[in-house]
Amino acid sequence: MFYANPRLVVHIDDEAIATVSRIFQSYVPAGSTVLDLMSSWRSHWPQGHPKEKLVGLGLNAQEMADNPDLDEYVVHNVNLEPSLPFGDESFDAVVITVSAQYLTSPVETFQEVNRILKPGGVFIVTFSNRMFPTKAVRIWRMASDQGRIDIVISYMESAGGFEEIRSGFVNSDESPPADPIFSVVSNKSGGPE
Repeated sequence: MFYANPRLVVHIDDEAIATVSRIFQSYVPAGSTVLDLMSSWRSHWPQGHPKEKLVGLGLNAQEMADNPDLDEYVVHNVNLEPSLPFGDESFDAVVITVSAQYLTSPVETFQEVNRILKPGGVFIVTFSNRMFPTKAVRIWRMASDQGRIDIVISYMESAGGFEEIRSGFVNSDESPPADPIFSVVSNKSGGPE
């Protein structure tokens, strides 16, 4: 019901948005096919960074229709049905931006992310300290910033098939402390050496 009406707002500040864009540009190769999982009104795709296709999967069609970065979108609730409606090894990259705290079946969802990623594909989860407390799972609400990083790492480790998991606070040195951004990045096993 929360997502029945579109919310055409961003959930992090401008510096945090710039940080997310920088992370995407750093880790997603040019010309990639990318899934914006739990997508909405904005994807924060880096301006000028070439992509083959950016697909949104989220809960509100109107929000995603207004997202200028998306090439196509699918309405799908991963909390009701973690299985993702895409073929095996369909994407070079999958991103979840400021939404991981709302996953009720995170390990199953991350297993699906692994299935749809090509070998060596990148999985990027970014988040801030902001959330809708009535929607976030309890373990997330109770955790510290480092605890939330550890939670996402545990989701990836429990899902299996991810390697080179790296994480941390990713704001630039000039960024004000108001909206910190954290990332957990991994690659699907089996990529080129």
